[in-house]
Amino acid sequence: MLRNAAELAIRRPRTVVAVWAVVLVVGLGLGGSVFGRLGGLGANVPGSQSQVTADRLDKIDPGADTIDALVVSATPGRVIAADPGLRDRVTAAVGDLRKIPGVAQVPDPYQTPGATGDGQAVAIPVTFVSGIAAHDEHVASLAVQARLHAIATPDFQVKVGGGPLAGDALNSIAQSDASKAELISLPIVLLLLVVVFGGLLAASLPLVLAVCGIASTLLVLFGFSFATDLSVYSVQITTMLGLGLGVDYALLMVTRFKQERAATPDIADCVRRTVSAAGRTVFFSGLTVAVSLVGLVVYSAPFLRSMGLAATAVVAVDMLAAVTLLPALLAKYGHRIKPAKADRSEGRWFGKFAAGVARRPLPVLLVIVAGLVTVATPVTALSLSPGDARELPASSEPRQVYDLTVAHFPGQSATGPLYVLVDGGATKPAYLAHLRSLPGVVQSAQKMLPDGSAVLQLTPAGTVDGKVATGLVQTIRAEHQGASVTGDSAHLVDFRQMLVDRLPYAAGVVFLSVFVLLFLFTGSLLVPLKAVLTNLLSIGASLGAMVWVFQQGHFAGVFGSGLKGGLGALDVTVPPLMIAVAFGLSMDYEIFILGRIREARLAGEEARQAVVTGVRYTGRVVTCAAALLVIVFACFMTGGAAPILEFGFGLTFAVLIDATLVRMMLVPAVLALLGERAWWAPRALRGLHARFGVAEAPEPAREELLQSV
Repeated sequence: MLRNAAELAIRRPRTVVAVWAVVLVVGLGLGGSVFGRLGGLGANVPGSQSQVTADRLDKIDPGADTIDALVVSATPGRVIAADPGLRDRVTAAVGDLRKIPGVAQVPDPYQTPGATGDGQAVAIPVTFVSGIAAHDEHVASLAVQARLHAIATPDFQVKVGGGPLAGDALNSIAQSDASKAELISLPIVLLLLVVVFGGLLAASLPLVLAVCGIASTLLVLFGFSFATDLSVYSVQITTMLGLGLGVDYALLMVTRFKQERAATPDIADCVRRTVSAAGRTVFFSGLTVAVSLVGLVVYSAPFLRSMGLAATAVVAVDMLAAVTLLPALLAKYGHRIKPAKADRSEGRWFGKFAAGVARRPLPVLLVIVAGLVTVATPVTALSLSPGDARELPASSEPRQVYDLTVAHFPGQSATGPLYVLVDGGATKPAYLAHLRSLPGVVQSAQKMLPDGSAVLQLTPAGTVDGKVATGLVQTIRAEHQGASVTGDSAHLVDFRQMLVDRLPYAAGVVFLSVFVLLFLFTGSLLVPLKAVLTNLLSIGASLGAMVWVFQQGHFAGVFGSGLKGGLGALDVTVPPLMIAVAFGLSMDYEIFILGRIREARLAGEEARQAVVTGVRYTGRVVTCAAALLVIVFACFMTGGAAPILEFGFGLTFAVLIDATLVRMMLVPAVLALLGERAWWAPRALRGLHARFGVAEAPEPAREELLQSV
């Protein structure tokens, strides 16, 4: 297949480039429409009690969206509840709001207990008509916001948020952050590539591949939006992955091409050899990253499934572009790319470093493992939250409404209410009273439905992910009195349980697939096992660092004033997604190094020396690739949405650890300790690898010229 791709690129480079140009134009044009089709999925699990109950309530008693406005003084600490001028403005606004088509209810805050909180704020909730069309609600919402903001004067500020406005803000931030990250990262990546390759043309090829990857990402997501719901974060995450891997694969391919140019002046032959060698590595790397992400499909949560499918498709597109578009560009313009210089000192520092590790593998192994385990320790305190307005930057108006509500309405809980549907509730007054009096309930309301059931709205103390809220869910469910629970905390409980139930299957799919691919690539049983274990160590350390920073608040303020002190929990969707992507990226570098070590062994080097050779000739490529990925991921950390900051930080940390401590030290130490045993496999499997494996010995006459994987 790779040989055919190379021949097509050599014979018809213009055709291949034209096809990808069409993909680029369509992707940037049509794919941009995906931003209007994004939404918040969060911790919903189809078939769970929380989701089934929510769906049932929507049919029996459809809810209505509510947005909230807070009027506060421009002078902090000033009591405004009794200000006559403000009262007149608010009363007039309430009357006007009630006349807006689509508005169902606007209570008078001066006649509603608790609507003025500590006296320093006035709350004005606006509820829309139940079941109103989305377009009509949007029009009504804009009119409501305009009238509410008109209350403001130099003495009084008005902030509007809550309800669908938080989701709208997340969508807007996701779009602007993705564009900003691309504008920042692409010039920096280009500059670094110019330094690496020593020429603008060679440096521009990875960016061409990356831009095609971004366009394809948007197109893939647009297609997926018709088959499944997509999260507001899907564009950022898949763009981050597509951009990073696109540059990664192109770096490897162009580096190999320059080295082939030093061996032969024939461009077509160079392209063939590049695709045959580096293209094979890219192909298996892409497959490995893809199967790592396919594990997300095992989870039943729509967010994880959609992200797993979309990210897998993006990786496949990047891989396809690397073995089709890039060879076509090299065939067309490769004669303008300077050959690599014949420098026998190339990689000598990495070789000496690897030799030092190989001489003392056990101390290195113990120190690195102990360090990674220590960094991973905070994982034991991991807490998950379905997310709220705190995930928005402090400058966002819905976030300001949340903060002001917490500050000026201390008697109100920051937790969303639980909705308890009790079958036959009309005949169970004692049980309903019991539910309303459960420990931890700070507010309650009750409503009878036409079918004889009852709905209780119970507001627990504490946070959505706190022990009080989740404990109430578990207590009510354990009583078996015909009651079912939904609400944010109930969704979180079900999502956590789904993760626990599906984790063994997801891990099994990923580990088995990776094990098979690495066996076909190396012919060993122990090398795939080593790869999985070392990857888990680096991922554990990355997750521990995320908990330490974003959950516990250490230096979190560096990423935004709204994160100072920490969030108390990570977004529920981030850890499983980060683990899948980080595992795939770790395997990416693993294959880079293993491919070169395997070549050295097949060329006759003994096991320990082959490790040194592999690190020597891949150290520079892996280091450059890691630096480029870190730049890409770090640029996505310039945004304001907390889940993206968590995800970007986790991947940046994972790449740094993986490209330094793991690939340059831990992997050589383990392989040096194992020696020839690292490449052991039973006779039957050796025969299987001989028939279906992909590793090939390099040509001896060219071995000294080729310093790549």
